[in-house]
Amino acid sequence: MKKKNTLKYWIGRLHLLLGLSTGLIVFIVSVTGCLFCFHDEIKDVTRPYRHVEQRDQAFVAPSVLFQNAKQRVPANKPSFVVYAGKNRSAAVYSSGEGGQLYIYFDPYTGQYLATENLKKDFFIIVEYIHLYLLLPPAIGKQIVGVSVIIFVVMLITGIVLWWPKRKHDRKMSFTIRWKGRWRRVNYDLHKVFGFYASVIALVLALTGLAIDYNWMHKAMYKVANVGQKYDKKEDMHPVVDTNSVVSDMHPAMDIAFIETVKRSARAEMFFVTPPFSKSDPITTGAYAKSLNYDHQDNYYFDPSSGKLLKSLPYSVKSSGMKFNEMNYGLHVGQYFNLPGKIAAFLVSLICASLPITGFMIWYGRKYKKHPKSQGIPVQEKQLV
Repeated sequence: MKKKNTLKYWIGRLHLLLGLSTGLIVFIVSVTGCLFCFHDEIKDVTRPYRHVEQRDQAFVAPSVLFQNAKQRVPANKPSFVVYAGKNRSAAVYSSGEGGQLYIYFDPYTGQYLATENLKKDFFIIVEYIHLYLLLPPAIGKQIVGVSVIIFVVMLITGIVLWWPKRKHDRKMSFTIRWKGRWRRVNYDLHKVFGFYASVIALVLALTGLAIDYNWMHKAMYKVANVGQKYDKKEDMHPVVDTNSVVSDMHPAMDIAFIETVKRSARAEMFFVTPPFSKSDPITTGAYAKSLNYDHQDNYYFDPSSGKLLKSLPYSVKSSGMKFNEMNYGLHVGQYFNLPGKIAAFLVSLICASLPITGFMIWYGRKYKKHPKSQGIPVQEKQLV
């Protein structure tokens, strides 16, 4: 029997305690992560209005789409418009008494296509469960965030417990004995799958923390900028002269969009956001690939004239900003295209299984009178 004063024993106790305290949260977050990985592909198949026939002509002006959205839901205020691609519909986000909506239009004609209610959309609900457990964001965010931090600690302690002490135990640490009793198979599933998934699981966990917490976002920025000076100007939007009169924002917004398309001619996806206050500029962005939220060029325009105030193309951004823009793509596996999404899906599935297999190991150890009959060596049981 392993002595109770050894470091590995107490690491095992810590691993067990943390697992029992956060297992349910880790299971929910992991399962919803699985469901969300392929949300774009599933929606493309089930929602035909997301695609339009590609044409050799310019997109309709954002002011037209804003007006059309306002006519569809007069009680709401349009907040931004996204041109998702040459063969995809444009979407206006609209919120107010009419609810939180995405209103889809043909980007070449402005014709209305469909409306999505975010509170009733399946994948938005899945996302909110993943982020907040459907609790108030201020509460749910902290519960999920703390659970993910604990999960990171469990990944590290799990590697320590997995690490084979003797050379002839290494093969056993990498394989699952499928012909063993179910308790032996369950133990191997927890140990071996946990090891193989640990690196990608750590990436998913850390990128998730960067979404939840600003301190993690800033930490990743600074780490990626090793050897470079922290440039605060990257995060500063130009302040508009509040004395200028904004008589009609629509022409300025259209001018800003035309200039954005001109400057980022190779981009596939664009967004346009009007000012939220008098001191805010019109903000636009251009993404290299449709439905991919990295490699973006950012522009800021005067809301009264449409004059360009500041440009921040992807090519001049620091390594830290580029890395932060990769965060979402890394978190859902999108950055590595289909192989990345498959990897994120499978690892999320394994992460969802770890609380279950871990609980079964603990339950079997606690309530089984004859541990030798479980097919798990006593020495290995002390590491669980």
